[in-house]
Amino acid sequence: MIYIAPIVEGHGEVEAFPSLLHRIARDVGFNGQLIVNPPIRVKRGSFLNDNEYRRRQLTLASGKAAERKGLVIVLLDCDDDCPAKLGPKLYHEAITVREDISTLIALAYREYESWFLAAARSLRGHRGLAADLEAPAGTKEIRGAKEWLGRRMDTPYDPITHQAEFSRAIDLTEARTNASFDRLYNRVKQFFLQT
Repeated sequence: MIYIAPIVEGHGEVEAFPSLLHRIARDVGFNGQLIVNPPIRVKRGSFLNDNEYRRRQLTLASGKAAERKGLVIVLLDCDDDCPAKLGPKLYHEAITVREDISTLIALAYREYESWFLAAARSLRGHRGLAADLEAPAGTKEIRGAKEWLGRRMDTPYDPITHQAEFSRAIDLTEARTNASFDRLYNRVKQFFLQT
């Protein structure tokens, strides 16, 4: 049995991220039981800039993970921050809260929806997306993945409505062409296989 206590920033990720973790588990051949705690939703600005707020949220997630020898995953949009600087900083701060708990910092480069752009072909026909939809060139650099999707859908993109649906639909191999998703996939896989 594997237990994961996620911390996320978006309303849509509260439902979407557990679905995505279950898909990764199946994809890597994990046959055990995966329990994903309902994610703790945080305010990104407060989590990054308010030490006490961040510590409280990490303590809560770590406490839940400790009960079952689980994993804490912090998932945030990187926006314009440098992931190579922000990731190690957050990891260091997380292990000062609970050094005995495995912690993974997952930074979606730019935003969670950039993973959908990398896997755009697998979203063909969903919510009015064209039957010949292709991933845009330079998906990694696109700022405004939500808007890119929304301009191509039959209704405006809404993370609360669409994020979980698209997380259940994307082709994981295509999504892994996005470096930040590939990193998350490989780190979660490593945790599953060593447990």
